[in-house]
Amino acid sequence: MALPTHLQDQIAPETQFLRVPGDFALETGEILQDVEIAYRTWGSLENAADHAILICHALTGSADVEAWWPNIIGAGKTFDPAVDYIVCANILGSCYGTTGPVSCKPGSDTRYLADFPRVSVRDMVELQRVLLDELGVTRVELVTGPSLGGMQALEWALMYPERVGSVVPIGVGGRHSAWCIGISEAQRAAIAADPNWNNGYYSDEKPPEKGLAAARMMAVCTYRSWQSFDERFGRDQRTQDQFQVQSYLQHQGEKINDRFDANTYVTLTHAMHTHDLSRGRGDYPDVLRKIEQPALVVSVSSDALYPPEEQRSLAEYIPGSRYEILDCAHGHDGFLIETETLGRMIVEFREAQQLASPLRVVSSDS
Repeated sequence: MALPTHLQDQIAPETQFLRVPGDFALETGEILQDVEIAYRTWGSLENAADHAILICHALTGSADVEAWWPNIIGAGKTFDPAVDYIVCANILGSCYGTTGPVSCKPGSDTRYLADFPRVSVRDMVELQRVLLDELGVTRVELVTGPSLGGMQALEWALMYPERVGSVVPIGVGGRHSAWCIGISEAQRAAIAADPNWNNGYYSDEKPPEKGLAAARMMAVCTYRSWQSFDERFGRDQRTQDQFQVQSYLQHQGEKINDRFDANTYVTLTHAMHTHDLSRGRGDYPDVLRKIEQPALVVSVSSDALYPPEEQRSLAEYIPGSRYEILDCAHGHDGFLIETETLGRMIVEFREAQQLASPLRVVSSDS
């Protein structure tokens, strides 16, 4: 896949690619052809029979879990390749190898850009299902992810209940709130105001860097908390005319231009709007009650983007749920920072599920 150079540099060398020939139907009825999936695995496929783990990434994440979720995968960590088979796929519509706005249209050197169709969280899950089928993984012990990744984990529980043992949604609700939709709309307006935007069409040489940077700066403010900013920056100044917090946000804007794409940002924020577990399924509490898998629902105590009341609502209605609060002053991004504490929560949850599982009976003739 001929990605822009700055995006190629973001893809880990261990990343693998699966081409899905033919048609891939979206929820909207539109068709994508010859979809490509970028993914990574850790551990032996032999572990998949009992300990397959699917990790779903958030908005600007990738299949390279180690890059965005430190200390979660490794020897003696939350997910251990010695005993687990761990899979993470770059989501549909992203820009890190899976088909998305920066991909070239089949049989062409022209990128989709604004022509890329609207996709949903359920489309993302369906493409992950295709990947797992190809890998020979018929059932996963656990599906987890933070934020947009948590949306996918919850959808897995409802779309393919027979294939999922348990779910761990982190820092997310069961449906996208008006608050989140409004914040995303403001970010897309910042992108659209960039002089290079041109209704979603631009060249690799002149991407809408100012607009994407502004959108990211807004996002970072919602990913952290008042307390986090106050403790880290206060009213400290870098120069006579610039506060430290201004410098920090400008740096975050510059970084997103080095590693992401504006049309992808637009595509994925629209996809997040589709997140509503009750959409087309019935009454919201009744739909949550249909989630039969054990669930560890995790809140970040200071999360202003997906506040804890959203996770408490999930835990209230999902019958086999366990609710935990990650006590952290850093806001929504706390799941990326307090990974040791979060990891312990997941390990304890897994151990409890394994103790609750019936013992396998092995025939003496085998």
